[in-house]
Amino acid sequence: MRRAADRARFWTVLLLLVGAHFVVRPRLGDPRYAPDFLLIALLFLAFNSRPGVGAAAGFVVGILSDALAPTAFGAAALATTLVGFGAAWTRALFVTDNILVTSLFVFAAAWLRDVIQVVASNQISGHALLWQLLAISPLAALSTAAAALVIRLFLRSWLDGRGS
Repeated sequence: MRRAADRARFWTVLLLLVGAHFVVRPRLGDPRYAPDFLLIALLFLAFNSRPGVGAAAGFVVGILSDALAPTAFGAAALATTLVGFGAAWTRALFVTDNILVTSLFVFAAAWLRDVIQVVASNQISGHALLWQLLAISPLAALSTAAAALVIRLFLRSWLDGRGS
């Protein structure tokens, strides 16, 4: 019974993150720098699952993102599939319960996802590409990592499956 309650709490947090992506994120200012709650939900799922599940969840999140911004259809699906797979695989190598390490993983995953998506979309070149990859993407990844840190601090028992 406790195991089912732990799973229900975990999925509740993931659904709240999906809702926050569409309700809270647009109200946080410039969307280029706002935390990506869908990516946080994907990473929390990938950290607690096998690489195949992480890749499948990443593909679903990417298709959802591509459907909302179809200018470079497939770029987000590719990027989030690779990040979901990589997050689950990397987490299997580095089994740690450190919140700061998890935040570092989120930062790296968010930045890597942006790099893959921007390069795969082939929509930006020259100085704009450098500006995107070296300034805007790291700031967006930092805000996503900070949001993941706060979520993890406050909802740690729900995400780890320990219950309260």
